Amino acid sequence: FVCADPPTPCALKVADKIAEQFDNPVLLMLDGNKMSPDYRVPPIVMYERKDSRWILKDKHTIMLRQWEETRAIASQMMESGDHTLLVDFDSHLDDITKDWTNQKLNTKIEELASPANGNI
Repeated sequence: FVCADPPTPCALKVADKIAEQFDNPVLLMLDGNKMSPDYRVPPIVMYERKDSRWILKDKHTIMLRQWEETRAIASQMMESGDHTLLVDFDSHLDDITKDWTNQKLNTKIEELASPANGNI
C-alpha cells in the first residue's frame, strides 16, 4: 500500500485477514509523498495490532537493516523506470493476468543487490 493517509478500509480488511493467520502482525505502508532518491529517512508508516485495532507504531522504535542499500536500489529502479513494473494485489484483481508476485521485478532487485554489483 502506498499512501501517507491512514489505512483504507480495504487495507485494514487485508491486514485483519493476515492477523487471523499470524501472531504479531504489522501493517507497513509507504508514504508515497516521501518517496524520492534523495530522501534519507525510510518513508515507512507502520501499524501494529493491539486489542483488535491497528495502532500507529512510534517511528523512533522501528529499525531497518540495510536502509542505505535499499534506498540506493529503489533510486536506481526509479531512475530506470523499472518501478513501473510493480503490480500490487489490487491491480491483479482488476486484471488477473498481472503477476502480483512481481517475479520480474524481484529478479531485477536481486541483480541490483548482488555482490557482483558491489552490494551484499
